[in-house]
Amino acid sequence: MTSVPRFANYDQLSRCAIVEMTEQCPYFLMITTKYYFITGTSRGIGKAIAEQLLESEDCCITGIGRTCTITRSQYSHITMDLSDISEVNDFRFPEIEEASEIILINNSGTTGAVRYSGRSSSEEIAQAFNVNLLSVAVMINAFLATYSNRNIPLRILNISSGAAKNPIDGWSSYCASKAGLDMLSRTIAEELKISKMDHVRIFSIAPGIVDTAMQDEIRQSNVRDFSRIQQFVEYKNTDQLASPVLTARLLLSILESPEKYTETVFSVRDLK
Repeated sequence: MTSVPRFANYDQLSRCAIVEMTEQCPYFLMITTKYYFITGTSRGIGKAIAEQLLESEDCCITGIGRTCTITRSQYSHITMDLSDISEVNDFRFPEIEEASEIILINNSGTTGAVRYSGRSSSEEIAQAFNVNLLSVAVMINAFLATYSNRNIPLRILNISSGAAKNPIDGWSSYCASKAGLDMLSRTIAEELKISKMDHVRIFSIAPGIVDTAMQDEIRQSNVRDFSRIQQFVEYKNTDQLASPVLTARLLLSILESPEKYTETVFSVRDLK
């Protein structure tokens, strides 16, 4: 894998990445119409989404996160720690002159420390809320500030969780931050409705229980801090976990036909 430099802002990345992309694939740049910004593309659902989009030549993808695991001419990466809000604040979305659609997918998430309240550190709690909620709010705010005056479709897809609606012991920071994400999405949807900004849609969608590294981490928990650990072990042992590829396909189908969905918050299970 080629090394990925860290850029202070998107303008710096654009100057470097576009030169390289032009040399490798000039025809691609001429036909690019959809721009995607996706957090957490190094693994799991985020990587599956990016790889499925890369099967088409009509999109340009920017991944955002600590690690880059994709090397394609249509893909560029910004190295950012989403748990560090100062880094997120410094990010600037680029001005895009030609686009038929611009999409923001807030996929990054963390369960944080799986422990009962009173056993976690303040830093662990803050990290979970920063990744799952605060960084998302900042990114959406910057996205709308940059693009909402454009007369083109804008889409925001937040990856939520069933934990937003169901209390799970040991997951207080995760449950609370995902519940906050759902309400953030609902409130922004209401603001868009009042402002008659029909060209912008926002969703907060629970992907179900997916076979990702997060599930691996959950199964390593201590039963003292997570009473349901054996249930999650059984999900894996009995093949009850959905594949990231299938989940990505379902999520992208929503973005392809947003007019079919009237709700802002729902689960991919509602699509089956």
